[in-house]
Amino acid sequence: MGDKTMTADEAVSRLESGMTLGIGGWGSRRKPMALVRALLRTSVSDLTVVSYGGPDVGMLAAAGRIRKLVTAFVTLDSIPLEPHYRAARERGDFELTEVDEAMFMWGLRAAANRLPFLPVRAGLGSDVMRVNPGLRTITSPYEDGETFVAMPALRLDASLVHVNRADRLGNGRYLGPDPYFDDLFCEAADAAYVSCERIVDTAELTKDAAPQTLLLRRHVVTGVVEAPGGAHFTSCAPDYGRDEAFQKRYAGTPWPEFAARFLAGDERAYRAAVKEES
Repeated sequence: MGDKTMTADEAVSRLESGMTLGIGGWGSRRKPMALVRALLRTSVSDLTVVSYGGPDVGMLAAAGRIRKLVTAFVTLDSIPLEPHYRAARERGDFELTEVDEAMFMWGLRAAANRLPFLPVRAGLGSDVMRVNPGLRTITSPYEDGETFVAMPALRLDASLVHVNRADRLGNGRYLGPDPYFDDLFCEAADAAYVSCERIVDTAELTKDAAPQTLLLRRHVVTGVVEAPGGAHFTSCAPDYGRDEAFQKRYAGTPWPEFAARFLAGDERAYRAAVKEES
């Protein structure tokens, strides 16, 4: 119930090698990139990453931090396939579990509800079952006798998400067009760290707010990080759009060169390096 504010470095200091880490957002939209950059400044590795992937996955994969990836896709949206992810995958750097987008969502929902699995129709009649031989089906115990995929829970040790506004208690609000399942990422995790564009008083957070925009509840949030521009270079509508020019630079630059230029220092150094590019 108290003040949960912390810095990005304090948040990622609570992460450990070998964890299962969920990362919110969607593709190159509202990703918690300031937290990902802070994570890259640590030695944490051997991660199982669960994400509707974008540059978060690309950077962690390129840096050799991922042991296993669970995803439905890894994209930069305007660039269909994340290039650093593709390069790491082609090298065979990590294990991949690739499922349908709806299966992924129901895996998070199962974990959020502390269920071992949830039955879904998605995946039936597709290669999802072939490429994931560990998946099982289940037959309805009722008269219909229908067969479903038993999507296992995507239980997370920790999650990282980014929203537009939050208060110090851990309540979070999104202002854009889509929640991107960030609430499920927090509910499915033992610990959830939320970065935001701005920390505001609870009264301001809730004033004139449509109920569905009050996405995150304090009881599932462990820490709150104020990080203006914290989704850069992904979008965080309506606060800012995707930095397409910088994303193109990221996609077209060899990873060692990009990391040396933009990730060698702290977040302030990152901002300064980005500004020099504009």
